[in-house]
Amino acid sequence: MLKKALLSIFAVILIFEEWLWDSLTLAGQFFSRVLHLERFDAWLIASSPPRALLAFLIPLLIATPFNLFALFLLTHGAIIEGLLLEIVLKLSATLLIARIFRLVKPALLTFTWFEKLYTFISKLLHWAHESVRHTTVYQRGILLKAAVKARISQLFAA
Repeated sequence: MLKKALLSIFAVILIFEEWLWDSLTLAGQFFSRVLHLERFDAWLIASSPPRALLAFLIPLLIATPFNLFALFLLTHGAIIEGLLLEIVLKLSATLLIARIFRLVKPALLTFTWFEKLYTFISKLLHWAHESVRHTTVYQRGILLKAAVKARISQLFAA
């Protein structure tokens, strides 16, 4: 009983994270088109591995102090403000990181340590999917995710 409940919670978290990554990747593509960043994207794709790593780390370095401030707000009673700041940070940082990662992934994978980390995370995600894919919550979540993703694709394709 407890195992099923924990797997269901895990499935919801996993689906949400995937949905967030996929949706924000689409949003990043949309904003790139709207803001005419094709030349910047091409420059980033052609970047050397060290420059690609720097581009990938910049959103993390920018977001970290704000995350600490959100934690400060939460621990000092400003729950709403702290949560709102954390949500905005999560969305904006994930959008940037997902967008940049898609562009610089080949360059990042030239670093042995990064390739090992990426392989480890990929295997961990595969294990997580295998652990929860048979649950009803996961199966329903996948259907909902597909419907939402299709709708978002329609909105951002315009």
